[in-house]
Amino acid sequence: MCGIIGYAGKRDTAEVLIGGLKKLEYRGYDSAGIALEKEGKIDIYKNKGKVAVLEEQVSGKDTAGARIGIGHTRWATHGAPSDVNAHPHRSGKVVLVHNGIIENDRELRAELAAKGIRPVSDTDTELIALLLNKLYTGDPIPALRAASARLEGSYALGVLFEDHPGKLYALRKDSPLIIGRGEGENFIASDIPAILEYTHDYWLMEEGELAILTEEKVEFLNEADEPIEKAYRTADWDEQSARKGGYPHFMAKEIAEQPHVVKETIARYYQNGVLFPEDALSVKGTIHIVACGSAYHAGLLGKYAIEKIARIPVTVEIASEFRYADPILTKDDLVVVISQSGETADSLAALRLAKERGIPTLGIVNVWGSSLAREADTVIYTAAGPEISVATTKAYTCQVVLLYMLALKLGNPADLQEKCAEMEQLPALIEEVLKQEEACKELAKLYHEAKHLFFIGRGQDYSVSCEGSLKLKEISYVHSEAYAAGELKHGTISLIEEGTPVIAVMTDRSRIAKTAGNIREVHSRGAKVLCITYADVDISSFGDHRLTLPDCSDFISPIPGVILTQLFGYHVAVARGNDVDQPRNLAKSVTVE
Repeated sequence: MCGIIGYAGKRDTAEVLIGGLKKLEYRGYDSAGIALEKEGKIDIYKNKGKVAVLEEQVSGKDTAGARIGIGHTRWATHGAPSDVNAHPHRSGKVVLVHNGIIENDRELRAELAAKGIRPVSDTDTELIALLLNKLYTGDPIPALRAASARLEGSYALGVLFEDHPGKLYALRKDSPLIIGRGEGENFIASDIPAILEYTHDYWLMEEGELAILTEEKVEFLNEADEPIEKAYRTADWDEQSARKGGYPHFMAKEIAEQPHVVKETIARYYQNGVLFPEDALSVKGTIHIVACGSAYHAGLLGKYAIEKIARIPVTVEIASEFRYADPILTKDDLVVVISQSGETADSLAALRLAKERGIPTLGIVNVWGSSLAREADTVIYTAAGPEISVATTKAYTCQVVLLYMLALKLGNPADLQEKCAEMEQLPALIEEVLKQEEACKELAKLYHEAKHLFFIGRGQDYSVSCEGSLKLKEISYVHSEAYAAGELKHGTISLIEEGTPVIAVMTDRSRIAKTAGNIREVHSRGAKVLCITYADVDISSFGDHRLTLPDCSDFISPIPGVILTQLFGYHVAVARGNDVDQPRNLAKSVTVE
């Protein structure tokens, strides 16, 4: 959630840090700050609001000569967004930034208060700085170890000590942190896009490791504080892929990239007529799909496909509820954890519970080397590339594609070639859907002033409705709910009145007749209905507007259907004048429970 950037090198450190923070804005934040070490003194600049405000604050200050520094974008947990709660935080000679959440903050606050030490902010992060300063006697390493031993929860830390100029210390537990490897310069960051401008080479920080950076080298220590050698990785993302490329928003760019990334995802795992050639995956029991948000909705479509094609029972669980429900798992089961970032805290907790119980695990993830990728027994990667907009589009679609491919892998081999041939039609079908952007834009003008809106559908179309509704509400701030169409008469239809917008999803031809009956129920009560369906479906008796699906099989039709909901939601948000890529209160990578 929060973003961290750190730099040691000869460039303009303030420029590097602020540029890195701009590339981490997609993680969601409400304040920003940097700390610059210059001639043995550390100066802090921080404020509530956007990185652009910070950049203006730093502009004109004498920052030349700073060769090392740390930066941060904060997503508020402890304490409201404010200048004083923004990071970095200082205590004595210690200055640090933190991503994560400290769960024993009340205990630490009381302990420090008993010694007359009181924070000036409301944050859990300042408590870390106060504790670290209290334990610090001149050697950073034992102080960092002693402080981390007292912390419960998750943290990635970047720490400067004023009396150790030219050195940046980093450590992590349950929160992502990478170390960038440059020539005569080195970096820390929460995510790869922050450093792509300068290097593609990076090290992954493991739990309990400590890194010490200077501009010339990086040293790694294990939990026993013994030096270790680590192999670095090279990111296959290019810097241009993390830029808008002429599009007005990252979300628009990422919607438009879907034909390409879907093609790449399919090609990665379907080669020469063989699906997942390196993997002999089989399941005797139940598949438990565990995920959050849009990944959860991808799981709903996956359940529908797997049960229909492979006839294997599937449960789909919200990750934040999974481990608290004391799930019934057997050794014959498979737990599938889906996460775009691979760092989603609730999803990782579910994965670790499954592993503790000896249950096989499969991760579906977009980020190579992420925690999910490293910890799952088996991992399959989406080929979505960097996704910057907070509201996922292309990563979600690739997750659905991989779940469909998993269904085919587990299903009847006799159906494989035909169904894979249908999958290979998807890039062209998505291209057809994208040609309706202007229609979506015009319809958005008719619907964008709605205060409440409903999505309805049956079967797989209910799953599409769930994702379409989420996409709309998170970027447009229109209250939107998704309902199984047949459930309307069991309560929800009481909310329908003259002019209530209803989006009716009808991609599954086998359900259209039944869904049409439910649409008539709302239309006759005054609802304004937008149908997402095929050109040959007669909507004259119940629909006011249509977005047209390209002709395709029921198996793959949810994918072009959901992309129409993405386009519609995007243009509603634009029409309302919202910050599409960084919607309020949301973060891209949810690294706290």
